[in-house]
Amino acid sequence: MKVLIIGGGGVIGQKLARKLAARGTLRGRDIGKIVLADIVDPPQINAPFPVETRNCDISSRASVDQLIDADTDVVYLLAAIVSAHAEEDLDAGLNINMLGTLNVLDRCRALQTKPVVVFSSSIAVYGGEVPDPITDHSFLNPQTSYGTQKAIGELLLNDFSRRGLIDGRGFRLPTISVRPGKPNRAASSFMSSILREPLNGQEAVCPVAEDFEHYYLSPRRCVENLILGTEIEAEALGQNRCMMMPGRRWTIRQVIDAMTAVAGPKPATLIRWQDAPDIRRIVSGWRYDFAPQKALKLGLKADDSFEDNIRYYLEDDLGEKAARP
Repeated sequence: MKVLIIGGGGVIGQKLARKLAARGTLRGRDIGKIVLADIVDPPQINAPFPVETRNCDISSRASVDQLIDADTDVVYLLAAIVSAHAEEDLDAGLNINMLGTLNVLDRCRALQTKPVVVFSSSIAVYGGEVPDPITDHSFLNPQTSYGTQKAIGELLLNDFSRRGLIDGRGFRLPTISVRPGKPNRAASSFMSSILREPLNGQEAVCPVAEDFEHYYLSPRRCVENLILGTEIEAEALGQNRCMMMPGRRWTIRQVIDAMTAVAGPKPATLIRWQDAPDIRRIVSGWRYDFAPQKALKLGLKADDSFEDNIRYYLEDDLGEKAARP
């Protein structure tokens, strides 16, 4: 089996690749090759089979055509520009998040091999005048350009799957925290940085009040859910191939308290509170009351606690030495 991860240089792409390399199988078959593709060559990973790194601009159909061939069995479409960037630059969001998704789906269609396509959508597809809690049957009503572009991608994935052109499945990701690395241009970036930086002994800025609520999932659990979602039989997905990925709802105060419970009181003293109106304007329209019953019935899972999210970051990204308070 050949697996392609578009967005293979990102946090989730790299973690997914390493997890697949460790398990060695997918959908009941041995993995023979993984291709990691991104706008620049992704970092290499260790695996017991060949791993190829490629650069690809999904906004270019020619670049996509060179990347995806008839031997590709599974495509993970994780590449996107993030929320605040898409809000600042409409054309970039349209070219990458919308047209880029269409380029990938249309290339898979042209091959006539019906690959499995796993699409990372976002809970940003919800918003506006939709009553809480948001369920599997709530209509999409995004209030940002990023959410709109992801919603369009979902509709295309559903239609291509309905026509039998691909075997698609899409997952609306909660905010993934704690993410390793550096802050990015996502409006939700602070939801990792207010934890990651203090755990590394650095100051961080929180731009919202401590009672701000949001919907979270750890990177480790996200990867596990993506793999499980890949292996679900098409018949079990029903007529809507896209669903919420389970997460849990916590306030900023609760996630900071979870960090303190795991790592002691010192990291929380490095958080500085400073209002950021542009970020607050975007995130205040996001929803956090979700009931992802379809995904839960299919076996996808949320984290048991935010303490687990902190522990996973310490174990997976800082190592055992950093895990000791």
